[in-house]
Amino acid sequence: MKPWDKLVRGGVLCAGAAVLALSAGTGAQAQDKGPIKIGVIAEAQSVAGSSIPQAAQLAAEEINAKGGVDGRKVEIVSYDNHSSAAESVRAFQRAVSQDHVNAVIASYVSEVVLALEPWAARLKTVMVTPGAASDVITENIAKNYDAMKYTFHGYLTSGALSGLVCDAGKDILVDGLKMKTAVIMSEDAAWTTPLDAGYEKCLPKIGLKVVDHIRFSPDTTDFTPIFNQIEAKKPDVIITGISHVGTQPTVQWKSQQVPIPMFGVASQATNSTFWKDTNGAADGVLFQAVSGPGVATTEKTLPFVKAFHDKFGNDPSYAGYTAYDEVYYLTDAIKRAGSTNSDKLVAALEKTDYVGTIGRIQFKGKGDPHVHGLKTGKGLITGLFLQWQDGKQVNLWPKDLAKGKLKFPSFIKVSSSQ
Repeated sequence: MKPWDKLVRGGVLCAGAAVLALSAGTGAQAQDKGPIKIGVIAEAQSVAGSSIPQAAQLAAEEINAKGGVDGRKVEIVSYDNHSSAAESVRAFQRAVSQDHVNAVIASYVSEVVLALEPWAARLKTVMVTPGAASDVITENIAKNYDAMKYTFHGYLTSGALSGLVCDAGKDILVDGLKMKTAVIMSEDAAWTTPLDAGYEKCLPKIGLKVVDHIRFSPDTTDFTPIFNQIEAKKPDVIITGISHVGTQPTVQWKSQQVPIPMFGVASQATNSTFWKDTNGAADGVLFQAVSGPGVATTEKTLPFVKAFHDKFGNDPSYAGYTAYDEVYYLTDAIKRAGSTNSDKLVAALEKTDYVGTIGRIQFKGKGDPHVHGLKTGKGLITGLFLQWQDGKQVNLWPKDLAKGKLKFPSFIKVSSSQ
């Protein structure tokens, strides 16, 4: 049994006795008066999760400074889940039954959100994730819409992420660097199963032959044999799916002088502290993101980054951008619904058409296999591709938002250059 499986099962078992004391919808059906309460359950001590409660608080303060929502203040009630599914379930129960929140923003970890999803349904409380990616989250909604409709996917699904990585890979790797072969290297987690399936499907279509596919435990501490295996295959690029394992793959990639670029999803790399966290080993790492410092994805992006930096002294991770947007479109939906009633809030959220920091936000509708997932594409969300260069995150793709050119450390060997 994987560690996360234990946490998920533990969370459900620990929570079992508590449900009898809960009244379904207690918080979500609270009277429409007083402050609008939004619970935030996050990995506050982790690199990628720390931005979630901070960004949510910033959004609430901005909304309140402008008079709130029809005169009602927005209150953020935060819970540190310590990266535990069991603690997340307890926090969700407390948020609804004791703190009477009207909606919940929860976690960048797919296993946590999957543990919470049945509780959002059981307690009829709207939940939006700012960073979990597993396609199973939206697939669960599609399979049982009437029960599961209270969950919304405020970040891109893993399947969508793989498509955006391939879109960027076609331009940067295949057309730009004339690359032909790749190895997929992903941690073994719920969010990477559909990601890797997407990679396997789309990489050959853009011209990259997959010569090996490695899935490793998120508890891995020594990547020497993994990188040795990859080097033996002599691929042009390593396509990544990295999050929970942290900085170790990047640190050893540099220390081992692996001559192959890393390109793909690397959640920790989105955080401004990643350079320091890896002692500069991040130099040359290419990673997908929904937004980034210095990149005007929309007219709201740079003002948010400045406000976040001024308040907290650092830049937000990818989940910070989405959490900030979520407070805004949740409160906008409450305003449009004229109520915090969960069913009315769901209906209003399904009609969301909001320009946030990551693009234009609209949700897929009932009948879609990924109902309540974010729509992607031109005019909506296309994503970015950035590279760590000399201590800074530099956007390289799409070209109309590029802030620099591709640049690799000396140990990386490529046959061509842009």
